Amino acid sequence: MKHCLTIAGSDSSGGAGIQADLKTFSAHGTFGMSVITAVTAQNTQGVFDVQDIDPSVIAHQIEAIFDDISVHGIKIGMVSQTETIDIITKTLKKYPLPPLVLDPVMISKSGYDLLKPDAKKALIENLLPMATLITPNLPEAEEILGYKIEDLETMKKAAIDLHNLGPKYVLVKGGHLSETATDVLYDSVNFHLLHQEKIETPHTHGTGCTLSSAITANLAKGISIDEAVKVAKAYITNAIVHGFSIGHGVGPTHHFYELYKKAGMIND
Repeated sequence: MKHCLTIAGSDSSGGAGIQADLKTFSAHGTFGMSVITAVTAQNTQGVFDVQDIDPSVIAHQIEAIFDDISVHGIKIGMVSQTETIDIITKTLKKYPLPPLVLDPVMISKSGYDLLKPDAKKALIENLLPMATLITPNLPEAEEILGYKIEDLETMKKAAIDLHNLGPKYVLVKGGHLSETATDVLYDSVNFHLLHQEKIETPHTHGTGCTLSSAITANLAKGISIDEAVKVAKAYITNAIVHGFSIGHGVGPTHHFYELYKKAGMIND
């Protein structure tokens, strides 16, 4: 069994962050491990508070994993402050790294800033060059690059500009497009377009975390980058289709729908 590590924030409602990552790793038949960078107070209606973990504790979590356990894939999510980014970068550089997927989480769906403004520079200069793949949505790509992205052509331009910042591959997610949910994967030479009709549902909490974790698990299992993204896209699409309500706001996706269906726990 392959071992996947998520370095991200904890979501108390279980739909995103560390909790979504671990569920996704399990759904893909990999063993999930975690380094918690922050504890958030959130539910289906929003994020209400964040407590960043002390950088030394973050470093010790990383060291505890790598000094004892083989790591076959890494996903990095919420890293809200410069000190957090610096210590993650410094500590990871001590080890030979497996495929690393960076989901540049910046703002929650409810509008809460999950990346402090002064930490953006550290994210761009330190983490992007370490990444095998980055997976920004349109608002995140706009925040990094400083210009508006509204169609496939500007998505392609953004993919090139993001690639020039250091990651080996770039996946610009098009869920915020008005007509489709087309994603653009760029490998420094070719563009791969992943088309998907928009799914009308309010239950999309944790979609970015889930997609990036699914890609990480697939890469850990030795799947090629384009196939890993394709398979992960199919997984998150199915999870969104079968998302459900657990509170009064935006519900989670269904990380285990296919497994529950095979086990006879779900009847369509």
